[in-house]
Amino acid sequence: MGKTVKKQRPINLDLQTIRFPVTAIASILHRVTGVIMFVAVGILLWILGLSLSSADGFSQAAAMMDSFIVKFIIWGILTALAYHAVGGIRHMLMDFGYLDETFAMGAMTANVTFVITVVLSILAGVLVW
Repeated sequence: MGKTVKKQRPINLDLQTIRFPVTAIASILHRVTGVIMFVAVGILLWILGLSLSSADGFSQAAAMMDSFIVKFIIWGILTALAYHAVGGIRHMLMDFGYLDETFAMGAMTANVTFVITVVLSILAGVLVW
């Protein structure tokens, strides 16, 4: 003999029609780039360990760094690092009170973060290739 409660739930939740605000996308990407960097630490430490193991290991690591796939992975790691750093600075500026914690300011700083990351990503591509 429980109470019957009518809950207003969506009947058909189509995830392809939901549009996230730019602030939500920025927040999700900040978390994703953190996970990417966590995994990247293992990759980079493995390459560093290989290069420091011996002269032959250094030659193997240097040869590996010449392949397109490895350069692409390194570029992706640098892009993730750039976005995570810029997004972290954005969050710190808001936390310290230098930026207003309003939706308008959040949307504007998220867009600025995306633009700065694109510029840094292009610079990282020039550095890698």
